[in-house]
Amino acid sequence: MAIDRTALCAAVGTQMGCAPWTPVDQARIDAFAQVSGDRQFIHTDPERAARTPFGGTIAHGMLTLSMVSGMAAVVLPDLTDQRMVVNYGLDQVRFVAPVPCGARIRARFTLSDVTPRGRGHLMARYDVVCEIEDAPRPAMTAVWLLLYTV
Repeated sequence: MAIDRTALCAAVGTQMGCAPWTPVDQARIDAFAQVSGDRQFIHTDPERAARTPFGGTIAHGMLTLSMVSGMAAVVLPDLTDQRMVVNYGLDQVRFVAPVPCGARIRARFTLSDVTPRGRGHLMARYDVVCEIEDAPRPAMTAVWLLLYTV
């Protein structure tokens, strides 16, 4: 979906999208452990992790965070005149609750601000909440800055 800059600016304060539920299985956790080098047993050893307060393996917080960009690609709009949108950074990232292996997560994106930048670019600020299905607390919250370039 593409919208123009006027529509994007008018959307400040509204939820711009909610991604579909995405499973976080052991294969995904193990693949992230391999690429990141973070092979801590609470992520990669189901038998040992079962004896912790988590009761089994959990996803890396950074895995949860990294999955948000794929979710955003599915639900956030493009600008009609953009060349590209780039990740400008994150503020206030908090890993609120662990994501148990086998859980499903999704992210909600609320546009909290749009600021004009040089050369006609726009900086969008999204409040992101990454939910765990059937859980009372989110897995993660963050403020994400995306730069729409024209």
